[in-house]
Amino acid sequence: MKHPRTPVTDHAVLRYLERVQGIDVEHVRRTIGHRVDHAAGLGACGVTVDGINYKIEGGFVVTVLIASRPDIRTGRKRRGRARQ
Repeated sequence: MKHPRTPVTDHAVLRYLERVQGIDVEHVRRTIGHRVDHAAGLGACGVTVDGINYKIEGGFVVTVLIASRPDIRTGRKRRGRARQ
């Protein structure tokens, strides 16, 4: 599939998922927050829970990655051990 000529912002994608697909974005936000609360409270910069890496910067979860997938830039698996 070719890329569209009109760029779509992250905000528009989020609203589409929320309003058209019916995803409860606030529920997802709370779920992520609960999963990282303990590690973030200890000052961690990231935590792996159930095979998902949550990266934390300045007290905010800034990205979420699947732990077992290779890094798209290098093609290598990410380092770090899975904790539960």
